[in-house]
Amino acid sequence: MSRFDRYMLSQLMMLFGFFALVLVAVYWVNRAVRLFDRLIADGQSAWTFLEFTALTLPYVIRIVLPIAAFIAAVYATNRMTSESELVVMRATGFSPFRMARPVVFFGLIVALMMAVLVHLLVPASRTRLADRNDDISANVSARLLSEGTFVHPGSGVTFYVREITQAGELKEIFLTDSRQSNGPAPGSTTTYTAQRALIVRSDTGPKLVMFDGMAQTFDEGSARLTITRFSDFSFDIGALVARSGGRAVGIEELSTPELLAGAPETQALVGEDRAALLYEGHERLAQPLMALVAAVLGFSALMLGEFSRLGLWRQIALAVGCLIGVQMLINVATGLGRADATLWPLAYLPAATGLAAAALMLVRAGRVRRVRAPLRGVAA
Repeated sequence: MSRFDRYMLSQLMMLFGFFALVLVAVYWVNRAVRLFDRLIADGQSAWTFLEFTALTLPYVIRIVLPIAAFIAAVYATNRMTSESELVVMRATGFSPFRMARPVVFFGLIVALMMAVLVHLLVPASRTRLADRNDDISANVSARLLSEGTFVHPGSGVTFYVREITQAGELKEIFLTDSRQSNGPAPGSTTTYTAQRALIVRSDTGPKLVMFDGMAQTFDEGSARLTITRFSDFSFDIGALVARSGGRAVGIEELSTPELLAGAPETQALVGEDRAALLYEGHERLAQPLMALVAAVLGFSALMLGEFSRLGLWRQIALAVGCLIGVQMLINVATGLGRADATLWPLAYLPAATGLAAAALMLVRAGRVRRVRAPLRGVAA
């Protein structure tokens, strides 16, 4: 690499790191706020919250990297043009394609990062995240242990505890069960109140053992209220959330070879047809190319402009428009490719279109430069 290549590549990597960090922080905070509310409402610990946020980072970074590469390329090119650095390089005989070489190197580095994410880290993190979600949804005890709050651990069930002591004893319990299978007849609602309770484990699952309480059953059909007082009563809280023998597997959890194979058993596992699996697999192969496309598009569009103290705002708007057009093409290709198994090559169409557009803009930039140079010489 020449000195110019190393210099421009260092500028691009420095700006890329800054913008990637900012964008990841913005996305992460947005997701973390909603995740914090959900986990804390379910009675989870701060450690669980940190684990979940860490598992969501690979997916967030995958979204952010192409955007950060585009912003870094646009910002660096605009700054180097306004400071006449690229103008001097043009005057020495560097063509737009020659000056684009460090940008291509930069795009390939980011594409390599993207490849590691989409093929390894994102599927692994999504699998672990789905497993942890399944564990938490089945952990009824944790969902009940939220003092001073009405919680709904299951359909038709409302639970309230005023205080939880250091020993794990629950004080002043309120539990309403209106499930159809509960009570002497369908349509009945039973309300349990107790002075204290404990959650104990058993061979059939966790039990809520209530002491010194009362059960009030209201039958809507006969409008009759039955009251039963008890000194101790056991309630099966493990039945509140019916856990299946195995959770549903999402398509984003599969490895790339499994997606490209599109076997019938894989289709049955995720509930998707062969077209969706094939397109998802080829889209993973094409996604790293979008980092290269974003960087080269941003640079090529700005090369169409000349030196200006006011900046290359029209060229920046053109670069943003090109990136939006590529994203729209991705959306169209996704809809068509997932509907027909023979249209999986459409996954590579947005990247190919973006690279072709960048090449055309670089050709145009070179022609404009060659035409204007003799005119200035004649005027002199």
